[in-house]
Amino acid sequence: MEADRLLIRVAGGDHQAFEELYALVSGPVFGLVKRLVRDPAQSEEVAQEVLLELWRSAARFDPGRGSALSWILTLAHRRAVDRVRSARAAGEREQREALRAGTPAFDQVAEEVEAGLEREWVRRCLNRLTALQRESVTLAYYDGYTYREVAERLSLPLGTVKTRMRDGLTRLRECLGGVA
Repeated sequence: MEADRLLIRVAGGDHQAFEELYALVSGPVFGLVKRLVRDPAQSEEVAQEVLLELWRSAARFDPGRGSALSWILTLAHRRAVDRVRSARAAGEREQREALRAGTPAFDQVAEEVEAGLEREWVRRCLNRLTALQRESVTLAYYDGYTYREVAERLSLPLGTVKTRMRDGLTRLRECLGGVA
């Protein structure tokens, strides 16, 4: 396999081989990490750590024990799980400290006000959609229907619903300032 050959060259300090290996495995590494970590920024960070570790520890790869891609994805999985556990432990520590100090771990009033403002902002943007777009988006995103179920519920062709959804979501994204 290509990754095996490249990883062996990387173990010898071959920079060009690392560039090629990076291009080959960075997508699968990021995808695996993102499924576990979920946060895109954290996922990028963990994926970069894995790829840096790959450069530093390529000599530990043993082709007799499996493929390079399996080894690399194992490194990624372990690093991602470590990050998730670390984040969970940090949150639990904060909660314990907050309970000990007798104060909430976050400003609950500020959180509720911010959530209310965000809901109002989304409501205002939804009201800027056409009635047909708003109905389609609401059925899919608030009521949890699939596009096919929305089409059946509204007695419309699936393609029409997909077009309404695309146009409605584009208008929402513009209204929300590209945040969505």
